[in-house]
Amino acid sequence: MNIYFCGSIRGGRQDIAIYQQIVTCLKTYGRVLTEHVAFPELEISEKTLNDAEILERDMQWLSQAQIVVAEVTQPSLGVGFEIARAITLNKPVLCLFRPSSGHRLSALIRGAANNRSFFIGNYEEREHFEKFIQDFMGYCSQKRTV
Repeated sequence: MNIYFCGSIRGGRQDIAIYQQIVTCLKTYGRVLTEHVAFPELEISEKTLNDAEILERDMQWLSQAQIVVAEVTQPSLGVGFEIARAITLNKPVLCLFRPSSGHRLSALIRGAANNRSFFIGNYEEREHFEKFIQDFMGYCSQKRTV
């Protein structure tokens, strides 16, 4: 299974350690096309591409993915764009959000929950997001076989 992971890049890298944990978990279920989002040196490596090249590359990966998992605690225009595109491509989406962060989850994200294979997992600990991912993967597996 190809997995597209979204996390804030230019909007703020405060949650990089969490991204790394999520990507590690996701890799037990399939190939994470965007595991570079969890790389600490990402901003340096991304300088080799211009913005249009990044968009084209990421949209190709998104079209190849069967599912999308987005960490949405750190507000990010790019992550919102990726989620919207995933919805138009009818990809199942799981958004992971940490309520203790002090951020408020977007009403557009919250309003889309449980509609057309779109889910939100509020978590605080690694065990919580791992359980949401496990349940989401189970849902996606059932959906493919039905």
